[in-house]
Amino acid sequence: MPVTVTPLENQPLGATITLPEGCTDPSKLSKEDFDILYKALLENLVIVIPGMEELTPESQWKLTTRFDPTCDQTGKSYGHGKEFRHDKSVLRKDGTSIPDQPQVQVLGQGHWPAGHYGMGEIDLRHPTHFDFHKSPLSDEQAYEQDHTRFYRWHIDSALYDLSPPVATTLLGIHVPPHSRKQKIVYEDNNDVLEVTQGATAFVSGAKAFELLTPEDQERALKTIVEYAPHPYIFISPARATSDGLTMVSEGKETPLDELPPWEDSKIKRLPLVWTNPVTKKHHLQVHGCCINKLLLPDGSNLELEDARKEVYRLMRPAIAPENVYAHTWNKGDLAIFFNRGVWHSVTGQFKPGERRLMHQCNIASGADPKTTISASA
Repeated sequence: MPVTVTPLENQPLGATITLPEGCTDPSKLSKEDFDILYKALLENLVIVIPGMEELTPESQWKLTTRFDPTCDQTGKSYGHGKEFRHDKSVLRKDGTSIPDQPQVQVLGQGHWPAGHYGMGEIDLRHPTHFDFHKSPLSDEQAYEQDHTRFYRWHIDSALYDLSPPVATTLLGIHVPPHSRKQKIVYEDNNDVLEVTQGATAFVSGAKAFELLTPEDQERALKTIVEYAPHPYIFISPARATSDGLTMVSEGKETPLDELPPWEDSKIKRLPLVWTNPVTKKHHLQVHGCCINKLLLPDGSNLELEDARKEVYRLMRPAIAPENVYAHTWNKGDLAIFFNRGVWHSVTGQFKPGERRLMHQCNIASGADPKTTISASA
């Protein structure tokens, strides 16, 4: 029996995967079965293989590389390192590497004793909006009323020098109980999305593109996003909007001449719209927090503040509750998402003593994404 794909019911995207009988390691799938898995990923954007709690970091890394033949298959280059772990990076506290498999990051919350894949004692910190948003929730809202926020809508990528990964794999090893629910209240219209504690939220870039007007679609197809050099260090002093879509422009960004050394040739200038190689759909794919400029088709540029306002306008309709798939984690869930087709966000916050442990892997691609402008666009 080959790999079977079961689309999620009553969800805007996503599917569950059943492996062939006897297969416990998806990195070892036959070419025929992996081709089914790859097609399922690009059609459903997020796929989940349950029961993978015994998957080793090595197998997770090997599986991740299979989704992108252009990425480094040797394990020597993977896109974390200095850019993410710099002491001034906004990502510096978000995880730690497995010593013998540094391509795999350990994420989560709480204190963990020594012995996890050769690691010593580790203290993990779940990213929360308290440290990142300009106007966070009150303690009463967060801990008594169980409200939460989208932390930061993003695509996984260094966005400087290295090309965005094709796929990310995320494995739930120790997950919070489903009984704890939290509410995301949209501050601009009072919509409510209920999520389980620590859910990972996803939206489709294709849906985001579909929601644009024909005029906006035509312009977006010909627009280039210029990201800031060392973007996670650039934005570190700034704070985000309350929905995690972009940053509030207050002039707090790290001045360009105070960043680590950078080269113009390594700045990422990527299409605002990327094309799905399987479905051929256009996906609005932008990391709204890390942008620096928009290069418009008429030859003009939108600088930082105006660029943020414009991508916010384009992105906001896509995160309406009916468009969000908030994955409830079960122990052993291996979620694989098409990083060039979705945006995702952490949600939730934890109380003292609550814990979570996950493994994440994504590998910088060997090539930047492209847009194919269709005649009907």
